Amino acid sequence: MKKIITSVFLLSAAFSYAQSALKGKVTDQNNQPIVGAEVFWESTDVSVTTDEEGNFEIQDFNPSAVLGVFYNNQTTTFKDLKDEFQAITIQVKDTFGDTSLDEVVVRDTSNSLKKSKLATNMTTMTGKELLKAACCNLAESFETNPSIDVNFSDAVTGNKQIKMLGLTSPYILIAEENIPSVRGASQAFGLSFTPGTWVESIQVTKGAGTVVNGYESISGQINTELIKPATDIPLFVNIYGSTDARFEGNVHLNKKLNDKWSSSLFVHGNTRVAKNDMNDDGFLDNPLGHQINVMNRWQYQNLEKGIVGFFSARYLNDQKQGGELDFDKHRDKLTTNYWGSEINTNRVDLSSKLGYVFPEMPFQSMGLQTAFSYHKQDSYFGLNQYNIDQQSFYTNFIFNSIINNTKNKFSTGASFTYDKFKEFVALPTDANYNRIDNSVGTFFEYTFDNLKNFNMIAGLRADYHNRMGFFLTPRLHTRYTPVNGTTIKASVGRGKRINNIFAENQNLFASSRQFNIIGNGGKTYGLDPEIAWNYGLSVTQEFKLFGKNADVTADFYRTSFQNQIITDIDYSARQVRFYNLDGDSYANSFQFDFNYNPFTNFKIRASYKYYDLATDYENGKLQRPLQAKHRFFTNLEYETRQRNGKNWRFDFTYNWIGKQRLPNTSDNLPENRFPEYSNPFGTINAQITRVFSKRFEVYVGGENISNYQQHRVILGADNPFGDNFDSSMVYAPIFGQMYYAGLRFSLN
Repeated sequence: MKKIITSVFLLSAAFSYAQSALKGKVTDQNNQPIVGAEVFWESTDVSVTTDEEGNFEIQDFNPSAVLGVFYNNQTTTFKDLKDEFQAITIQVKDTFGDTSLDEVVVRDTSNSLKKSKLATNMTTMTGKELLKAACCNLAESFETNPSIDVNFSDAVTGNKQIKMLGLTSPYILIAEENIPSVRGASQAFGLSFTPGTWVESIQVTKGAGTVVNGYESISGQINTELIKPATDIPLFVNIYGSTDARFEGNVHLNKKLNDKWSSSLFVHGNTRVAKNDMNDDGFLDNPLGHQINVMNRWQYQNLEKGIVGFFSARYLNDQKQGGELDFDKHRDKLTTNYWGSEINTNRVDLSSKLGYVFPEMPFQSMGLQTAFSYHKQDSYFGLNQYNIDQQSFYTNFIFNSIINNTKNKFSTGASFTYDKFKEFVALPTDANYNRIDNSVGTFFEYTFDNLKNFNMIAGLRADYHNRMGFFLTPRLHTRYTPVNGTTIKASVGRGKRINNIFAENQNLFASSRQFNIIGNGGKTYGLDPEIAWNYGLSVTQEFKLFGKNADVTADFYRTSFQNQIITDIDYSARQVRFYNLDGDSYANSFQFDFNYNPFTNFKIRASYKYYDLATDYENGKLQRPLQAKHRFFTNLEYETRQRNGKNWRFDFTYNWIGKQRLPNTSDNLPENRFPEYSNPFGTINAQITRVFSKRFEVYVGGENISNYQQHRVILGADNPFGDNFDSSMVYAPIFGQMYYAGLRFSLN
């Protein structure tokens, strides 16, 4: 192995072999925690993933076992583990003290989707998981994750939206390396701005997350960890093409300048060049367009002084054109010749992260995160215009230490956020919604771990926002293991946010609906901020089935809104109404997961989800539209044995979606009405990968192989400037079968 991985195992003296569990921490060369590293016992299916602080706890400890650490597509193994350790630093190809280390090149057999053993209900999608599908961008990376629902937001933009616990992405705090990223102006399309090949791992946390990252999380948090320059390979190339005329290319270049500085250059480009109309409605099924995305990252590390720094700069240009097949943007823009749409986005991101670990106190550290972004979107949808500019600045200072011993840890700090919006809407009357939002806050988070069977994370934020005033955000996560193999987690937390009603509902611009804001004097669009409590309970049981490892998990979460901005598309098919909640609004989510490894290299993942989402609208309490109550998911994964560095990987995913309540269309003409409910349907995705060597592999796959399509996607497609036109009611795939192929080349 050419890379050096530094692992620090902080083991308590209270640990004993009789408890059959090993606790520790995995860090990089400068003692910074590694998030999402896989820790497993060789030749078994027992494995865990490191949490946000690099900590892990793995069951079935045996002093004669071989411990593996899988990170950045490389595996390092450690032998002769004792039942007690002092804090030690371990490097590959070296020995230290009484610990014997042998580097063993093994093929990783651990699961690619890891559930945290700590208090938060976090699942980590590792690099292995991201290879199970084409993963062209972050929005498409969740097709194999049962906790995330993915669907098209409309029939014009080609945009995919995600949901967690039945709630759309604005209620999820989406961060990049723990810096909030997809928010405000980027809420609708921001997930498509991060190419999948740039991603090292993704942490998905259900329920209210940590207070360290902010107050906006309501249904969950998604944090993306990008590939680190210090551990990246010199060259990576990915080429992709599909039958829907989409082509992509990714090139990663990495250079180790010296023992302290490393730099990576990521270049991504994609384009769709042909017009597709599989349902013969006269409209493009997928938008034409292209994207150029370039990022340069620098990493500094000084091991002697305990300093690490990351500096990143990114530029993005994304252009989309949708609408009727005969629409010509040079001729028909903002005319009634043909209905068309363009969404042109330019974005600049600058960020830095500085961390310091006290050399004499490795349990104590501090860090400073800063980020600036400029987002400019110019767009129109038929005759509706929408332009938004956002300048954002974010900074967060974090101090971590212990209270007396490592059983009691804490994090504290302060953050500041500044957002300047210039928002122009013409529907068709021109209106400007320019504003400045800023907030300053402080937080304290306490973590307790008895090193046996209980840990908890209790946090509290205090923030002052120029529009929301002063408010508190409390959150609590607990984990209890009554017996070996049984884990019970519970959480409760409060979230608060401003609803950017236009940026978050851009799919409704592609319709003839009138936009009506029923304000009550609130400080944003005349509306009040959204406030919600989230409560969660999760039980996991591990067991043997026919002598092989299996586990089941049952989750129940309830999100209860004190106030919500209702986006009412049921009042009339001719308008959308925005107003403050008057009554009750809740989202209940139940999920049952089953994971089983019946034989070597074959894994089964199955999940059933039930949703009960109801809201008091102006015309009564209704279940949320375009949300199935019942969903079923299964993923099958098989990998052949390696011979001379060659093998095959097979992945199969099936999704079944139950009937969905469709919005009210009774005031449309009979030919432009939807039934009350959609039909249930299922989709099949599959991929086959042939690995020729450590450097080269090719993959082929298909999406929606079952070829299910929504029978009618756009209402009033024959008269797009008429009163019945609406492209936002998408509940099933628009495009039929889609097949793709690609190759990956890497130079170590």
